[in-house]
Amino acid sequence: MATKPVVIVTRRWPALVEEKLRDAFDATFNHDDVPMTKEALMKAMGEADALLPTVTDSIDKDVIGVPHRRVRIIGNFGVGFNNIDIEAAKSAKIVVTNTPEVLTDCTADIAMILLLAVARRIGEGERHLRTGAWTGWRPTHMMGKRVSGKTLGLIGYGRIAQAVARRAHLGFGMPILYYDPYVRKDTLAADVHATSCDKLDDVLRQADYVSLHCPSTAETRHLINASSFAKMKPTAFLINTARGDIVDEAALVQALREQIIFGAGLDVYEREPKVHSDLMKMENVVLLPHLGSASTETRQAMGMRVLANVDAFFKGQEPADRVA
Repeated sequence: MATKPVVIVTRRWPALVEEKLRDAFDATFNHDDVPMTKEALMKAMGEADALLPTVTDSIDKDVIGVPHRRVRIIGNFGVGFNNIDIEAAKSAKIVVTNTPEVLTDCTADIAMILLLAVARRIGEGERHLRTGAWTGWRPTHMMGKRVSGKTLGLIGYGRIAQAVARRAHLGFGMPILYYDPYVRKDTLAADVHATSCDKLDDVLRQADYVSLHCPSTAETRHLINASSFAKMKPTAFLINTARGDIVDEAALVQALREQIIFGAGLDVYEREPKVHSDLMKMENVVLLPHLGSASTETRQAMGMRVLANVDAFFKGQEPADRVA
């Protein structure tokens, strides 16, 4: 009987996926769900044939470059892979995969939830009621901003952004602008009329809601900064379900405090899981704990996508979602 490949899973995954991994591989799981230290990740690289990390595990050049490395494939649990030093992986001839497509709708839902919640002061309203401060309906109480018919600007126009555009345009009659110099025209949603802008500033100046959907790279780090906020409407909102370091969080705090923009809805943070202490105190921002893909169906699908990629690799096939 052939020996099964050894895989190490860095965090707890959905029970269904862990069961499938156990059947397919000689799998070690993190039942305590405590983040693995760098030293533990380095040790795992020397003990397993495959490492299955999440987007919060830093797989840097030190982890990849351990002496006597055994790992030949890294199956990342997430569509993003900026947690992995891709160039180091390529140099070490380690295959890297991700989990695209399966989390598109779930993340798009969260973007719309944040947009609606911050515009209509939903978080603030619930806190108001739960603390017993509500004294009853009155005409000028807790008025928010309208969503229907307002302009949505999308930074990045890949799968998730187009799913947001579909919800906003078809569901709320929102005109759509987008900036994405890399998007292929043949991948655009046919059922949504969206206007492409040549410059990021064109979106920032015109949009009532700016939603971020670009990857985290050296090029996009602090793409949204003090200069960006100064170009936005004072009535505008920023929505971020992409990556935290796309936004200069200190500049965002200042923009919210000084009412340079009206509000923000965030699911990701620059120093996650740490959140800027001033954001925690503000009522004109809605904060979620990175829930973008957090539905049972989506997280199971992500896990099964990792399993399929790793299984293909050990069968001598090309993984469908290879990024390195």
